[in-house]
Amino acid sequence: MMNSGIPLAERMRPHKLEEVVGQSHLAGPNGVLRNLLHSGHLPSIIFWGPPGTGKTTLATILASEANLPMFSLSAISAGVKDVREVIAKAKESGRAVLFIDEIHRFNKSQQDSLLAAVEQGTLLLIGATTENPSFEVIRPLLSRCQVYILETLKEEELDLLVKTALEKDEQLKLRAVEVLEKSALYGLSGGDARKLLNLLELVINYTETDPVKITDAGVMKIAQQRIAVYDKGGEQHYDIISAFIKSIRGSDPNAALYWLARMVEGGEDPKFIARRLVILASEDIGNANPNALLLATAAFNAVELIGYPECAIVLSQAVTYLASSAKSNASYIGLKSAQKAVRIMAMPRSPYISATPPQD
Repeated sequence: MMNSGIPLAERMRPHKLEEVVGQSHLAGPNGVLRNLLHSGHLPSIIFWGPPGTGKTTLATILASEANLPMFSLSAISAGVKDVREVIAKAKESGRAVLFIDEIHRFNKSQQDSLLAAVEQGTLLLIGATTENPSFEVIRPLLSRCQVYILETLKEEELDLLVKTALEKDEQLKLRAVEVLEKSALYGLSGGDARKLLNLLELVINYTETDPVKITDAGVMKIAQQRIAVYDKGGEQHYDIISAFIKSIRGSDPNAALYWLARMVEGGEDPKFIARRLVILASEDIGNANPNALLLATAAFNAVELIGYPECAIVLSQAVTYLASSAKSNASYIGLKSAQKAVRIMAMPRSPYISATPPQD
């Protein structure tokens, strides 16, 4: 059994944009971040996306590529005093990057303390959040930042992560590894690169025979000890809300109530849950039942009005109604198709190319 104090995910952390797997719209050859670095005008940034998609990694790479000192704060434990200390250090060096993980957890006064330094250019702020910054970051600070969305990794990107780790990590290279099945490995990771790599290492470490043959049954057996209690501050936050939405989308009110109960018992912000219901009512139910949006919006207003514990009843009513409703995503799909057509129309065109919008 290999024994390293540094997890595989940390050992495999990229140090250059070209090493980043996924997020090609940001880190790829024509990605936004590459263009910003080449221009020499790097703005303050908020990275919004699920866990394990590279928010911290991109922040570290940007600071390195911009040749700026980097300070890191966790919004869970840092306060205004910590922010002021970083600002003082940034002034001494001329300019510095301040990376704030889970910036949505900063309250208004903490976010206010960043404004002047960001405005003056003393701080190049890079925030990371799994929550919609439009709701969680104060407007004055949001207006001073560019928001970039990170996407859950696709299967081919997960394949590349595993292949690269097995070929390049010095510790994994000591073992012969055959990935015979990957459904459980990928399913449990949920598109989270950090989870995937650490689960891969766990499976290899706890397999004593060579070659290590990774199967779905073997992965599930080793991962049986997964924590069942919802942790709104941990990695399961995104996993649980995803399962919750999928249950409603799949018209399974019992499963949806189970995931709702996990979040309520864990102390999840009820407005966070209610916002997701409003989005789902339009995206997944739409005109199959227009009343769904009205009920979800009313539920959000009621949650704001009364709070816990009574608002859990309101959420339960909305959840069972939405889960039991007819579903249609035609409006959502139609909008995406129209946006695609608009982007194509906005591209420079040869006079010999028709300007007729594409038909999907």
